[in-house]
Amino acid sequence: MISKETLFALSLFPYLGFLWFISRSPQMPRLALYGFYGTLVFVGVTIPAGIYAKIHYQEQLANIDWLHGSAEVFLTLANILLVLGFRQAVKNLENSKSDQES
Repeated sequence: MISKETLFALSLFPYLGFLWFISRSPQMPRLALYGFYGTLVFVGVTIPAGIYAKIHYQEQLANIDWLHGSAEVFLTLANILLVLGFRQAVKNLENSKSDQES
């Protein structure tokens, strides 16, 4: 059986491929793209935070509230960027449609 750590590491490759493709799409909203890249920042922060929790507290990251919450801030920021980016894209599309109808 494959360990969760191995599965997690392997899952990064498809995500990196996804980022590579969407970063080349002219239709991808820049702010949303930054949100997708922010997810990588979240992963980059969470891994050392999890190691610190294990070494310093002998616990999983999820059990150390202040450390877990601090890492989750990066995921929250990434999600906000995604929502704002796609919201902006939808508004731009609606505005261009209404301009064409006028």
